[in-house]
Amino acid sequence: MTASTIKLTATPEDHHVAKMAAVALGLTVLENAIPSPLPGVKPGLANIVTLIVLARYGWRMAAWVSLLRVVAGSLLFGNFLAPGFFLSLSGAVFSLAALAISMHLPQRWFGAVTHSILAAFAHIAGQMMVVYLWLIPHSGIAYLIPIFATAALVFGTVNGIIAARFIEAAEQPQTEPHA
Repeated sequence: MTASTIKLTATPEDHHVAKMAAVALGLTVLENAIPSPLPGVKPGLANIVTLIVLARYGWRMAAWVSLLRVVAGSLLFGNFLAPGFFLSLSGAVFSLAALAISMHLPQRWFGAVTHSILAAFAHIAGQMMVVYLWLIPHSGIAYLIPIFATAALVFGTVNGIIAARFIEAAEQPQTEPHA
């Protein structure tokens, strides 16, 4: 019996996805170090990276970055296949779906801030659905919706503004300083 090996060749795009996912994972680690006044309410700093990747490289690459961050983060924090993983995964999948749809909105009126807000609301919707259908099948969780919706609006707006600034800075022509 001979052993066969599979050789995978990484493309420059693969390397870039890995780098962006690593940056997003670093922001996730930072975010987890910040105490939250309310369980489940986080600023979603890693979504800034996803928005930048979406604007510069498209939805497919943004999806890879987001999903790699979710899986790597769950492995890093020891909650892979635990309820927290599925909450994070559902939020990411719903926000990616919202981003896929929102990319077709007129760019003249809709940009990174709009994408971020829509993704934040979709993220919360995905998580609330998992909570209701699996973890706490009780209508009382509906009382939390205004709190989470407010957080989604605030953090979605702030993250969108930050992402928009990075996107604008990357689009500006680089000028060399005069000596």
